[in-house]
Amino acid sequence: MTTSAVPPAVPPTETPERAEPALDAPERAMLEGWLEYHRETLAQKCSGLSDEELKRAAVPSSELTLLGLQRHLSEVERWWFVSVFAGGSDEGVYGTEEDPDGDFHFGPQDTYAEALATWQSEVAAARAAAAGHGLDELSVGTARSGRHFSLRWIYTHMIEEYARHNGHADLLREAIDGSTGA
Repeated sequence: MTTSAVPPAVPPTETPERAEPALDAPERAMLEGWLEYHRETLAQKCSGLSDEELKRAAVPSSELTLLGLQRHLSEVERWWFVSVFAGGSDEGVYGTEEDPDGDFHFGPQDTYAEALATWQSEVAAARAAAAGHGLDELSVGTARSGRHFSLRWIYTHMIEEYARHNGHADLLREAIDGSTGA
């Protein structure tokens, strides 16, 4: 199990560091390393932008924003690790019964500092929910089929979830300020 701490809140003008995953780690460390890599990638994609830029739907055919992605991944962290795996509350972070996609809907009062702190808190809760459990251990919650998820499946899914949304973040960031890479 990795013992890395929650990444510190990064002022908007600083770029967070991103560690490359190990090339020869055991399976658990490899999965955790790749998940951390993608978490750090999201933080990099959002760093250095103003709240207004992070709220900008930069691709004309989409309402997707970097702030929305940050908030969405807070929801995803809580859902898979705390709600499904550990059997905790299924209450959303931003979504409600009236607005299940509340992670993507925000107002002028919503800030990146709040979204970043919430995301960091949800990442810490996810790490705590997985700590001490083996990859073959099954979730408390079930799929629609009634089958349980292994912790290995949840790690793999989370890597996929971040990788897909980091691709969105790449496109959004380039459309906002021309930044590419990383």
